[in-house]
Amino acid sequence: MATSQHGGIKDRAQKGFENGAKYDKHRPSYSASATEELLQQCRVSGRKHAKILDLAAGSGKFTEVLAKRSEEYEIVAVEPHDGMRKVLEEKRLPHTTVQSGKADAISLADESADAVAVAQAFHWFADEASLKEIHRVLRPHGVLGLIWNIEYYNAPQESDPPTAWEKKVQDLTWTFQDEEARFRHKKWRKVFEDQSKSTPLSLIIASDQFFALPLGEHTEKFEIWLSKEQIWKRYATISHIAVLEGEERERTKQTVMDALNSSEVETNEKGEVAVHGLTYIVWSSKIPGDGRASLTEVERPGA
Repeated sequence: MATSQHGGIKDRAQKGFENGAKYDKHRPSYSASATEELLQQCRVSGRKHAKILDLAAGSGKFTEVLAKRSEEYEIVAVEPHDGMRKVLEEKRLPHTTVQSGKADAISLADESADAVAVAQAFHWFADEASLKEIHRVLRPHGVLGLIWNIEYYNAPQESDPPTAWEKKVQDLTWTFQDEEARFRHKKWRKVFEDQSKSTPLSLIIASDQFFALPLGEHTEKFEIWLSKEQIWKRYATISHIAVLEGEERERTKQTVMDALNSSEVETNEKGEVAVHGLTYIVWSSKIPGDGRASLTEVERPGA
């Protein structure tokens, strides 16, 4: 069955992010070090008034971090979900313009953005149309930067959670099957890999390629102490958990709480439990022109 959409937003995203205020309250922000790494790789760290497109800005978790920077970036925050965008608009962030829009239809002029940042969202629209549109709005050799905060309980299966309770909840997460690709499935990488076909000339010519390969990548560990109820509320903001109702939701919560109440779980003096995860940062430089450029002309990621 084809995935239904609401105004271009996939059904699961429309329902899962319906409560933008709850998402904004319980989802994590981005560390200063991870943000600096991303902005350096996007070549805008220290650049006064650089124009950054914050694409799929959601409730503005990453937009807030950008708006507080001393560079006083010109930020254009684009978000298609009405509920999430409303939360962002109410923050009235400085130097920030909030717009409705989708990744494959961005209301910016050609080559007008110094960088495009996508926080916690690229897996929702990792397709050729979106990549082409991002390429269009970026200035020559501009950089697309992606960032995700991923708790181990929502991580790829091959990851190694540091505690038993996080492994149990990770196993629970992977029992949910739906049509949407999540970060943990790693299918978002395919759009970059599929930019050009493998031919005898592929080592010389970047045919129909919008962004340089290989992707630049960096990871950073994080840890946060939360009460058991706060951990459930944070877990419940994952879109495919947020849409659960009735007995299924109660069973899911009980499984999470049982894992947290296991005898091996360590708590601090406040009764809080450590949640562990990784911040993933990925970036790639735009190949100027229409995507047909000699690889010798392309600025490599991180160059």
